[in-house]
Parts: sequence; C-alpha cells; structure tokens
Amino acid sequence: MAEKHAGILPRFMEGLKKSREDIKKKIDSIFTLGNKPEQEMLEELEEVLITSDVGVDTSLEIINTLTERVRQDKTITGERVREELKRILKEMMEKDIPEDKAADVPSVILVVGVNGVGKTTTIGKLAALYKNKGCKVLVAAADTFRAAAIEQLEIWGRRAGADIVKHSQGADPAAVVFDALSAAKARKADILICDTAGRLHNKKNLMEELKKVQRIINREAEGFKRETYLVLDATTGQNALVQAKMFKEITDITGVVLTKLDGTAKGGIVLAIKNELGIPVKFIGIGEGMEDLQPFDGNVFVEALLG
Repeated sequence: MAEKHAGILPRFMEGLKKSREDIKKKIDSIFTLGNKPEQEMLEELEEVLITSDVGVDTSLEIINTLTERVRQDKTITGERVREELKRILKEMMEKDIPEDKAADVPSVILVVGVNGVGKTTTIGKLAALYKNKGCKVLVAAADTFRAAAIEQLEIWGRRAGADIVKHSQGADPAAVVFDALSAAKARKADILICDTAGRLHNKKNLMEELKKVQRIINREAEGFKRETYLVLDATTGQNALVQAKMFKEITDITGVVLTKLDGTAKGGIVLAIKNELGIPVKFIGIGEGMEDLQPFDGNVFVEALLG
C-alpha cells in the first residue's frame, strides 16, 4: 500500500498545487505566530476550512472532533494539532467506501452532470483508462440534445480507442442506450460508458429522460455491474455541492468524478461531497492529458492537500 501511495503522490501533489498552497498558507499562519491558546487555534482552523470550500457543516464536524481529542489528550498541542487534523481528514475520507463495481466486468457506467463540467472529456479519459487495463470499451452517445456532444464524444472515442454507438441529434437517448447495450452484449464488451444530457434549466425533462434511461439499463443490463458517476467541476466550489444534491434527487449516484482540480484552490470541496452527501469520489481530474484522470485515494489526497 505504501508503494502505491508513493507512486501516485507526486501526481496528486502537482495536481492539487493551487489548493495546497492556499490552505497551507492559511494553516501555517496559525502555527507561526507564537503559542496560542488551543481554543483560539481551533477557531482559526475552522475558518480556514470553511474558506477552503470544505463547507460549514463538514468544517464544524471536523473541528468538533478535533476539539474533543485535544480536550482528552493534553499532549495534542502546537504542531501536533496540525497532525491530528490530518489524521481526522484521513479517517473521514476512508469512512464507508463502497466497492468499485466497475472494477468487475461486464459493467455499465451511466455518466451524468450539467453541461460544461467536462463530462465528455471525462468519458474519453475513462474509456482510455479502462482500455489501458485491457478492457474492451464501448461508449453510448446518449446526449442527443447537442450535436456537438456527439461529435466531441467521437473524437475522444477515437483517441481512447473505444467504439461509439450513436444516433442522430434529437434521437431518444433511451433508444441509444438500448442499442448500445445490445451492441455491448453482441461484441462482448467489458465496459459500456453512457453519456447523458445535462440540461438543468429544464429539470423536469432531464429527470424523466434519466428515469427512462435507467429503466432501459435495469431491464436490459442483466449480468452487468452498474455505476452512475456524477461529473462535477471543482472550480465551482460550493456550487458543485448544490449540483450533487440536485442530481442525487434525480438518480442514484454511486460515485463522483471531480474535474479541473488542478485549476482551482477549492480542493476542500472533496471533503464536503464525501461527508455531507455520503457519495464517494471515484476519480479526480488533475490535468489536461489523457492520463490525468486518476482513481481517487483519500489518504493520498489529504497528504497532497495539507503537505
């Protein structure tokens, strides 16, 4: 396990550079201004967490746990408070992690998210990731609302070496998924990744569309493991949490893919999503390259975030 961490830590460190520099600067200022009363230190840490997009509820929970440990163990003072904070964050990230169903084949992965979060790019990178593991990958272009979505998916599919099942713009998304499932069975595909529309401005239509797609998957994907991944843009901070809550109402989210973490100082949103919604982060995007979609590791994330 240590070797695994050592292998991916540098990539996480580079990808989370902006978030780490922001939160580390704030935390360092707390510990470099001489000895402070523990209560004052804890209050300042709470403010740091909240302003780092960890969220109010999650920040309060973290600080309450830290306060209790400081109260019970009088040796937790000064720099040891920082180390205890890191320990608490790791415990939080490791709590209630479900199995990765897509690790078994055959699997169908439904990918949801609003337009502009990097959904198409994520699907291409997921396809490449599973192809590199030796899987036969098929992609369903079921976002038929935008012609550009189908074209972009074709480009990413070619780059990843994955076949695409598509219809014309305006076609029934559920029909695309039905044909893709039939093709996956006929071609003995290991992984089927299904794109979907992200029109939150018309939530009712989107809800009905996703329900219909889910019914097709439930009916036709017998023998397939099933995942539903929600793609969120890390640069939107707390708005990503709002989107997650909205999609959780619409469909059964089994995991989150957090994109653009390398371009933001809002990395704390990972903790809020995991803790407040109980949805595990499965992958994070920490760069533009095909290989920069990384399977998420909570321990490595905390190390990369806090340094």
